[in-house]
Amino acid sequence: MIDRIERGSSSPTALVLGKLSAALGLTISSLLSRRTEAPARLLREDERAVWTDPSTGYRRRQVVAAPAYPVDVTEVVLPPGASVAYPAGSYSFTRHLIWVLDGALTFREGDAVHQLSAGDRLILRGAADCAYRNESDRDCRYCVVAAPT
Repeated sequence: MIDRIERGSSSPTALVLGKLSAALGLTISSLLSRRTEAPARLLREDERAVWTDPSTGYRRRQVVAAPAYPVDVTEVVLPPGASVAYPAGSYSFTRHLIWVLDGALTFREGDAVHQLSAGDRLILRGAADCAYRNESDRDCRYCVVAAPT
């Protein structure tokens, strides 16, 4: 699968990226960007890379990613009715914060379910299977900040 992704013959789903990031010990942002130089001081919105999950329409736009910066900051748009799940392993080497910017997000963290609205933020407890779900009829836009443990 990694070979097919690198050759551009396959576009991975968010779940596949989550499993790969867990196996490689990288955040999804680092896996997608793989930049090693220092980030530009100024980066315009249209210059930021966007990745779209082919199965859900979930879109990730990188703000900044490690290893060039000490934290990963990612803007995400989750379409209405979409759900994206990640295995616990993708959270085992980082600390995560979710900040909802627009819309509403249902976030499952292990057995706990959190209903988040615009302005709410949640700091994850640790490694657990997680799922992001947009149960509304409009896009949910949120920011994920990941820092090494």
